Amino acid sequence: MNTIINPDLKPEEQVISTRLREMKMSGMAEAFERQILDPNADLSSFMERISELVNTEWQMRYDKKLNRLLRQAKLRYPQADLDESIYEADRKLDHTSIEKLAACKWIDEGRNLIITGMTSSGKTYLSNALCVSALRKLKTVRYIKASHLMLELEQARIRDTYMDQLTSLSKVDLLAIDDFGLMELDIDKCRDLFEVIDGRDGRRSTIIISQFPVKAWFDMFKDGTYADACLSRITDRRHSYRIEMNGRSMREPV
Repeated sequence: MNTIINPDLKPEEQVISTRLREMKMSGMAEAFERQILDPNADLSSFMERISELVNTEWQMRYDKKLNRLLRQAKLRYPQADLDESIYEADRKLDHTSIEKLAACKWIDEGRNLIITGMTSSGKTYLSNALCVSALRKLKTVRYIKASHLMLELEQARIRDTYMDQLTSLSKVDLLAIDDFGLMELDIDKCRDLFEVIDGRDGRRSTIIISQFPVKAWFDMFKDGTYADACLSRITDRRHSYRIEMNGRSMREPV
């Protein structure tokens, strides 16, 4: 596929633009062409002009990678952001902790986050906003409902790709599991959940979102041994942060 070069460029300028594109530096090529055709470009210093070339290329590559990671994350709210609503008193949020979590240091440390609270309090949206914060730092993210995760693993076992699926999940920088507790954890699901959590323990971060308080989680497991094994890895206060959301419903008009 031939690249169309601006005909207003001089031959030697066209050569440079073509070579930049051949080296897959289309952002830099576009910035170069803009500078060449700008009659006031010489008012800028050499450093200003070269900075524009480099920054344009960097931004284009960053945006392309971010969009790819965003598609792979499969967020329910891909446009989620930490807006001013987190400071509203009737939401009863620990906004200071939320601001610190948005910096993503906890993900670098491989720590977990538990988000619990009332239905419609905005748990999923908040978790997705934190996922977007991680994506902006070019971390890999996957959002999935607990029931869908169990179904994926069940299907992977049937297709004989179970270990590949576990390996893939273990490598994601941030895994967000939503609606935890809205399904029966029989022995097979207990085992699957343990394998996912154990494969990430201490190395990768996991967000668990649930409308049930942590103290009720043990009884969700049909097997006490797996309950102990999973919860000791998920809820350990030395390795997991917590956000409780028991304020006003986000589905009701303010």
